[in-house]
Parts: sequence; structure tokens; C-alpha cells
Amino acid sequence: MAPARRRRLPGDARSDDDVTVRLAVPNKGRLQEPTIRLLKDAGLSFEVTDRSLTARVRNADIELLFVRTEDIPELVEDGVAGAGITGQDLLAEDGATLHQVLELGYGHCRVSAAVPAASSAEKVEDLAGLRVATSHPRIAQAYFDERGIEVDVVRLRGSVEVAPKLSIADAIVDLVSTGSTLVVNGLREIGTLLESQAVLVWREDNGHLEAGRLETALRSVVGARSKRYIVLNAPESSVTEIARIIPGLEAPTVVPLAEVGWVAIHSVVSAGEVWSLLPRLEAAGGRGILVLPITQVLG
Repeated sequence: MAPARRRRLPGDARSDDDVTVRLAVPNKGRLQEPTIRLLKDAGLSFEVTDRSLTARVRNADIELLFVRTEDIPELVEDGVAGAGITGQDLLAEDGATLHQVLELGYGHCRVSAAVPAASSAEKVEDLAGLRVATSHPRIAQAYFDERGIEVDVVRLRGSVEVAPKLSIADAIVDLVSTGSTLVVNGLREIGTLLESQAVLVWREDNGHLEAGRLETALRSVVGARSKRYIVLNAPESSVTEIARIIPGLEAPTVVPLAEVGWVAIHSVVSAGEVWSLLPRLEAAGGRGILVLPITQVLG
């Protein structure tokens, strides 16, 4: 009798009888809601509740695993999940050797050093010889070691901001988004150790076709969020000037209108440039200008 075939883990090379990819995603916290929105914007069809542990994607061979964000690097590295969405700060702190496939454009934060407002320290190098409390000991120790700054890293699991008040440490290294929490606790930043955002990750040996499709779909959404679709009417004599203003991904689309001598011009532009482009397009002869959001874009 032939031996039983081992079921491949999601990170294993793809086979014809096992094409499901498990995608580990945050089950709570600041990355959960934007991650769910990103997956749905990418066209994945699934249902999720506050108590969901897993969810099967109806229109793709993907199963979602809802787990703690900080556990995702290890789950992917161990092959429990074939891919995951987590923060770059968590990857660095875990020490996981995963492939960062795509930066997702949300969950922006930074790991920063901060000191009491009355401290004489003005830069990270001024922390030499001091005690630094942090819940990110791997990131902190690696940063200081690489720069030859000798500090005493004090590991804390929470309430890092109060460490100086309690005389546990002279400074802290903590995750910062807006910096308001530091101000409330009488602290000020003196340097950034690591910039972070949400990323799609998988192991280097991930050969799943469905994982590649997932990356393409997410990349199309991430790219679209920074773009806008512009449509306007203009006289034919203005086409050259308007094409120079909004060249698009390759070239704008020009379509003749029913009125002789007039055309419709379609193009894609950066969202941050729209405010400055509109008066220039109007001055160049553009009329009936529409600015529309884009759901997905490739190229």
C-alpha cells in the first residue's frame, strides 16, 4: 500500500492538490480595520465578525487566519501561514527572516527615543551611559550596538512612558504615532530608530500561485490610493498643452466629441498634485473637469 502523502504547509512549494494559501491578519488593534478594508478593496469576498478566528475567501483559494499582530511573523516563518500582514516594527523586533513583499501604506508609526522634557539630552548619542526602558529591546539594542552607544536597556512589557517618572530609566524607546502620548507624559523625542508601516510578508520559498495573485491585487489597491482619474473636455488646439500637464501613466486618452473641434481627455494623476493641476488645466482650455477616485491600478 502506498504511503500516505503529507499535506503541504502553506509555505511549501505549490502542488496541484493543495493550492489554499493561509493569510495571517491582525485580529484587533490599529492594523485590523485597514487590513480588512484593503482585502475587500482588492476584491476578496469574505465575512468576518468580532469573534472570527478564520474566514474562507469565497472567490479565491485563500483562508484568513485572525491572530495577534505580534504573532504573525512567527506563524509565517514556521509555515503555519503562507503569508501575513503585520508591521515592520514587529518584524524587526521578532527577528524574522521574511520577505517584505509589499508596503501597504497604512499603520505608519516610528520607534523613537524620548527623554523627560527637562533632560539635557538632545540626540540619541546623548543617551550613552544611561538606562533606556523599552518594550522593543531587540530593535533598541541593535540600534545602539551598531552605533557604539553603550546603554543599559531595561525591558518592559507596558507603561514604558512612565519609566522615567518611576526612576526605572532615564529615557525610553517606544512606538510613536502622533507623539501626543509622549507630551502627556512630559516626554520629548530626540531621535527615530525605525520607521514602520504595515507590510505583506511571506517566506522566500513561497511558490504559491494564489499568493502571487494576492500580491498583485493588493499592489493595485495600494497604487490606486495615491492616484486620481481626471476627465475633461477641451478644444483640439489645447491637446498638446494639456497632455504636457497631465501625461498620465503613459499618455492621456483623447476621444473626439460630437461637437466638431472638441475632445474628451482622460488621464491618471497623483492625488497630491490635483489641487495645483486644476487651475492649470482650466487655463489651458479645459472645461467640465471631473476628478474621480480609482479603486485599483496597475502599471
